[in-house]
Amino acid sequence: MRIHILLLAFLAGSWCGYSQQAISGKVAAPNNIPLDGAHIHIGQLHGTSAPDGNYEVPHVPSGRQRVVISYIGYKTLDTVVDVYADVRLDAVLKPESMQLEEVVITESNVAPKTTIYGQRLKTETLEKYSNASLGDALKEVAGVYSLKTGSTIVKPVINGLHSSRVPVFSNNVRLEDQQWGTEHAPNLDINSAGRVSVIKGASALQYGGDAIGGLVLVEPVSVVQDTLFGRTILTADSNGRGGGISSSLHKGSGKAWAWNAGGTFKYLGDREAPDYVLSNTGNREANVAGDVKYLGESYDASVSYSFYNAVIGIARATHIGNVADLVRAINNGQPDVTEPFTHTIGSPKQEVQHHLANANFNKQLQGNASIALQYAFQLNNRKEYDMRRGDFANIPALDLELATHSVNADWKKQGSETDFKAGLSASMQFNNASPDTGVRPLIPTYDRYDGGAYGIVSHSFSETLSGEAGLRYDFSRISATKYYQKTRWNNLGYDGIYDHFIIADYGTQWLTNPQFTYHNISASLGIRKRLSKDLDLLSNAGLAMRNPNPSELFSDGLHHSNGTIELGSLGIKKEQSFKLSATLLKQGGSFSLEAMPYLNAIRNFIYLNPTGVEYTIRGTFPVYNYAQDNVVMAGFDLHTDWDISSHFRHSFNFAYVHADNTTRNEPLIDMPSLNINNAIRYSAGWHSLFVELRSEAVFAQSRYPNNNFYADVPVNGELVPTLVDISTPPPGYHLLHFASGMQFPLGKATASVNFSVNNIFNSAYRDYLNRQRLYTDDLGRNFQLQLKFNY
Repeated sequence: MRIHILLLAFLAGSWCGYSQQAISGKVAAPNNIPLDGAHIHIGQLHGTSAPDGNYEVPHVPSGRQRVVISYIGYKTLDTVVDVYADVRLDAVLKPESMQLEEVVITESNVAPKTTIYGQRLKTETLEKYSNASLGDALKEVAGVYSLKTGSTIVKPVINGLHSSRVPVFSNNVRLEDQQWGTEHAPNLDINSAGRVSVIKGASALQYGGDAIGGLVLVEPVSVVQDTLFGRTILTADSNGRGGGISSSLHKGSGKAWAWNAGGTFKYLGDREAPDYVLSNTGNREANVAGDVKYLGESYDASVSYSFYNAVIGIARATHIGNVADLVRAINNGQPDVTEPFTHTIGSPKQEVQHHLANANFNKQLQGNASIALQYAFQLNNRKEYDMRRGDFANIPALDLELATHSVNADWKKQGSETDFKAGLSASMQFNNASPDTGVRPLIPTYDRYDGGAYGIVSHSFSETLSGEAGLRYDFSRISATKYYQKTRWNNLGYDGIYDHFIIADYGTQWLTNPQFTYHNISASLGIRKRLSKDLDLLSNAGLAMRNPNPSELFSDGLHHSNGTIELGSLGIKKEQSFKLSATLLKQGGSFSLEAMPYLNAIRNFIYLNPTGVEYTIRGTFPVYNYAQDNVVMAGFDLHTDWDISSHFRHSFNFAYVHADNTTRNEPLIDMPSLNINNAIRYSAGWHSLFVELRSEAVFAQSRYPNNNFYADVPVNGELVPTLVDISTPPPGYHLLHFASGMQFPLGKATASVNFSVNNIFNSAYRDYLNRQRLYTDDLGRNFQLQLKFNY
């Protein structure tokens, strides 16, 4: 009997020793701002916080457990908890100094020295768009729009500006991926991002002096605690009848070695509008990214590599055979080409590959100073296929290879009242336009050399007032080798003006060597006033200069992805922008607000101006000439979050820009219209359940220039002048979207199931900023199922 009692006692003790509980709580920044996507590590167990900051890690063994809570840009919490029952552990993480000087409200009433405000996408938002693009995700920031070419090529538009005016930085490297094209989306896998931030305006001079619209900063996952965790996301879409998978592993370390590795694969077929298939609009992606980092006592060194590989179909309806087809496609409101759904991608299409490798070294110096050194190499290959026949059917009509070498050196010194930053940068770029296409390249072969230097000083005048001033100089030289048809040369008015660029005569063509050198000065000045514990006012003035890009200077022919003929100008001058902005920030408590009015005056603003149609052996296409005028842009962005109760949260985005071409005394072309977004979310602690309904209202653009023209269209054997309406914006539209999700424990891992519906009522609409709006409707309803595993 005594043996049985001892055995029972032993089993009971064993059960108690190995019984499992849960640790849950909320991760927040000071002033109770929730942190979405914080990592919680308990031994071999791992969890992440939800958008409201709440988390739960189940199956925690009894006893004393080490709990590590980390979040990019905040100091890690490392503590020990005695676990003998379910434990609630709330964590408030304090901000730490990062490369991106983001505005973060601190516990004290002391105003931070930086006057630049960076808006960051939530981790949940990045994961929601795992099957989409960076441009799609950035739409959720107030004042950021999407410039689309069809349904899969998306570029961010900040305060009405895009492309070369909004550089994208990946791991502190400026992406050089033929970004001049309106239909060239950033060659970046959104799944490789640990954090994505938007800075509006040109005040962040350490990143360049030409960001007239703003910056997009993409940073990889960074874990400074000794741990290993992973994430896998499976996404299925009904519209496109495909999906994607993204998986990554992350090894963190406070010292010694740390690394990240991940990959993404996407496979989708034709997208569908509410009433028809958007033929030839499938896409493929196969991407990888990884980095290795060594952390020493006072330094760290890292190397990273990423490879982006995409095939993107272009809607066949955008390639027109003759002017009658063009007029009918635009005026009838229906695409000329609609075929049954398929996953096959034919011509026209894009094939894009982008390699990015970089090495970084950061060293802490005496006197609270540091230095950062970086070398990066990028190789971008872009092929665009037209609908060609015979021997040229599988040969691209445009084949560009762009190689870029860049180096940066940044020094920073922090003081009790004054901070200093200074740096140098240089780059070499070589673009090769393949002659094997059988078509004169849209962009020629060229070399470009850039150099820059900047200095920034930040000072705290008092506990509630700080200021920041910066100055930057940039040098750039570009040299191109380009053939011009003599007829085109004369029509563009070059004869007698640019004859010094001619180096050879080939009968009907001139061989030219245009060369341009630019010297630019950029400056910024800002102040920050803390009005109360949770209310700040920031004001910034910025001077920026942007050189014309190769497309604006040299374009000469059919741009196959757009289905348009684009003509550059050797007479294009550099842009000069002077921008004033203010930002009112309220953070903390149950209500937060970001309000930003701005005024941007741009001299020599460069834009594509439609001028007519041109008849070629490949069909009839609209002609766009690069022009430049003086413009003034004024706008207002507003974002609010309101915690109505412990379960309900309301979010609101408002964005409006009013832009005038003051030279021509008319509205500026291709400006976004009024955008209003509302979202109401219900969340509960039960399995981190959330349900969200979002309203997206886009008003009709009533301010636009009239560039309509007449073309001769054959009617009953006679040519009849017919109006071609390429200017009138489409009507406004209102869409409703639904999203929901839950989390479940899965052994030592956590599984999340999300279900969403975009365009619930399958509304037919066209967006003014979609370059293919003349030919097709935008996307119809899409059901999306997403499974996420954190382990």
